Amino acid sequence: MVRKPRKKSRTGIYHIMLRGVNRQVIFEDEADKHRLLETIKRFKEKSHFKIYSYCLMDNHIHLLMKETEEPVSMIIQRISSSYVHWYNNKYDRTGHLFQERFKSECVETVSYFLTVLRYIHQNPIKAGLASNVLKSEWTSIHEYIDKPRFIDINLGLKLFSPDRAKAIHLFTLYMQESNDDRCLDDHIRLRMTDNEIRIYLAELGVPNSSLLQQMGKKERNELLVKLKALNGVSHRQLARMTGLSKSVITRAR
Repeated sequence: MVRKPRKKSRTGIYHIMLRGVNRQVIFEDEADKHRLLETIKRFKEKSHFKIYSYCLMDNHIHLLMKETEEPVSMIIQRISSSYVHWYNNKYDRTGHLFQERFKSECVETVSYFLTVLRYIHQNPIKAGLASNVLKSEWTSIHEYIDKPRFIDINLGLKLFSPDRAKAIHLFTLYMQESNDDRCLDDHIRLRMTDNEIRIYLAELGVPNSSLLQQMGKKERNELLVKLKALNGVSHRQLARMTGLSKSVITRAR
């Protein structure tokens, strides 16, 4: 099937979602998340794109960005290729990490820009990973409220007020508002969290998915049987967490 060309934003601004292949985990620890942010910052300096917000989840990434000198597809390719090369080297693995075609939507109005900005910052709350947007560690919220490192905060804050102190106050209130915002999503809701599964795997002596993928078939299947016996875990979630296919997980006995 021929892919439809990606819709071009009139403003050059896009909401991007990049997720792990088969929804697998793309960050094993905090060092991996720091590396991804460093990679984004490095290519921002080279490619001169604008980035207004980010959120790093265990198996996917949200970005709100604007292309300038290079198309957004090239920017995402540069970032993802660099991170995957580093990740594969660190965990002694090969192959794809990210789903081949990232999702994107055009952001062409002020109202939708603010909606996406809030949606990205609230993503951990809606996933049950944080109780308050201000307590989310892996989003760009603190660059707006405290001190920016590489996020372009001026556009977002000026939409609230030309006075910086007042803008930050109004921005903070808006980011915490309850809402039914619907933007790009990973469309998966789990009863048992990824972190709970990760802790369980560590207790079984498997600190990361790469180690599981390198196991012999018998040892691997014995571990998969234990995982499948957990309450509130789906085969799709296990495929995402382990990097193994659903068919391999289903056949494990």
